[in-house]
Amino acid sequence: MSVLVLQLAGPLQSWGASARFARRGTENAPTKSGVVGLLAAALGVDRDADQQLAELAALRFGVRIDQPGTRIRDFQTAHHPDTDEAMPLSERFYLADAVFVAAVEGEEALVDRLAAAVRAPAYLPYLGRRSCPPGRPLDPVVHHGEAGLEQGLTDEPWRAADWYQKRHSRHERVELTVLLEARTGDGAAKPLGDTLRDQPLSFAPRHRRYALRTVHSRTVLVTNPHARPRQAVPAHNPTGHLEGV
Repeated sequence: MSVLVLQLAGPLQSWGASARFARRGTENAPTKSGVVGLLAAALGVDRDADQQLAELAALRFGVRIDQPGTRIRDFQTAHHPDTDEAMPLSERFYLADAVFVAAVEGEEALVDRLAAAVRAPAYLPYLGRRSCPPGRPLDPVVHHGEAGLEQGLTDEPWRAADWYQKRHSRHERVELTVLLEARTGDGAAKPLGDTLRDQPLSFAPRHRRYALRTVHSRTVLVTNPHARPRQAVPAHNPTGHLEGV
């Protein structure tokens, strides 16, 4: 198996898993449906090509939260595409100044094809919504071998912004949260994780469908390139001033 790692960073991101009607929320990290949609767009897959989507949806997904960002709220208006009538005012939530490392695990040939597509995408990528373009290159990295998804997310350098890394300069290593898609049968071997309805079944505009999947959370330690070296503290001798008296 091979692993494709992507950098997801931008001024705004929005990864909805349960958006309904006039309230469009965002998860705290990229969803599988959002990242699979990004990869499908890079390949030039049509929205109603369910068979090609199924191949991408079978990839195992994971994400590392390098810089959680700040949740913000916006209000938007829209018009119905058929009648041009004004629709109700909607609430939309975003993550500002967030950085993530997302990864998918699958067969080598497919992973290599995805990496090539991300470097020269058929359609421009966006971070959850079309109004959220990437602020940095996606910087695709491919890992071949037996390391797997978990190791791929652990080995990647910390991708947070310099100012954020400097804010944590007292720590040589920082602890980051990783969200991993459960393997088939994981429920019997590990405690039941969280469930998200972000397993894509169809992106067809008039009948989008998503299934539930199980996600396990863990933490990993990564090196902080902006860590300040610790200064040696001189030994304290409370009776030193009495010497020679």
